[in-house]
Amino acid sequence: MGMADLQQLFQLSQQVQGRLQQLQADLADRMVEASAGGGMVRVRVDGRGVVRGIDIDQTAFQSRDAELLSDLVLSAVAEAQRRAADAARAEMRKMEGLPSTPGL
Repeated sequence: MGMADLQQLFQLSQQVQGRLQQLQADLADRMVEASAGGGMVRVRVDGRGVVRGIDIDQTAFQSRDAELLSDLVLSAVAEAQRRAADAARAEMRKMEGLPSTPGL
């Protein structure tokens, strides 16, 4: 491999790294929402799946069933994270058009 090839490879890897960093930043800014229990529990996560907010309707507390409420929260979080992961995979697929770079 000549010096020019190495230089090209280095530039390409920097390009790909820049695109990945931009993607991470975009995902951090993107919000995904999911709900459970007919909207009693709503969860917001960012594009990386990090939980950013949970809203629980007053009616959820009236049943006084902590176990049910826990299940609703877990269910909404899981769904929001699944949606965020799907969106992230879709974004990664867009990047696959880049030339393949050995070692990345």
